[in-house]
Amino acid sequence: MAEVLVQFTEPVVAKDGTTYIARACGAETTNGMWQGWIEFLPQADEDVEPVRSSRETTQPNRQDTIYWATGLTPVFLEGALDRALNPLTKAPAPHVLDPVFSEPAPPVSSVEGPSHESVLNPFSVYRKGEALLRRQLAALSGWHLVNIILAYELSEQREADLAVTPPSVLVELIVSAVRQRSTESASADLTPVQD
Repeated sequence: MAEVLVQFTEPVVAKDGTTYIARACGAETTNGMWQGWIEFLPQADEDVEPVRSSRETTQPNRQDTIYWATGLTPVFLEGALDRALNPLTKAPAPHVLDPVFSEPAPPVSSVEGPSHESVLNPFSVYRKGEALLRRQLAALSGWHLVNIILAYELSEQREADLAVTPPSVLVELIVSAVRQRSTESASADLTPVQD
């Protein structure tokens, strides 16, 4: 049975200006694991339907899923709302019976979306300032940091090794790799073209 794990008080604003109240939900899967997703309810009486993200996490138990939910940041919620409103692929939503949603979502399948979906583009954030990149990375969980590293090919380390690396080290790895690539790119742009 699905349950609301955390309801957030700060509204999340979509790119079109619609405001939503987010709530992190979770449910046990058929194999005994737990999955988590985010539901977004329109804040005002607008003619806007609620939206639900696809699975955002899989955890070994309910307690770990609650821990995941309590660590979600405004940056993550904005990204989850954007993914829910503009999915890259039609990933199955968690199977939930909820009075807010008129029909149950289809059951979760074993087919996952991209295995290394990044919640932010570190190069885009870096262009706004290294300090901002550090703050946003520090707000993310370790598995998000690993996904950023893999999605942008910022390290040649194996995924299993990255997964056991402390988040503070992953932040430094990302910042260093982004800084290096950005410097190399800027140097290449300044190199005169030979005729």
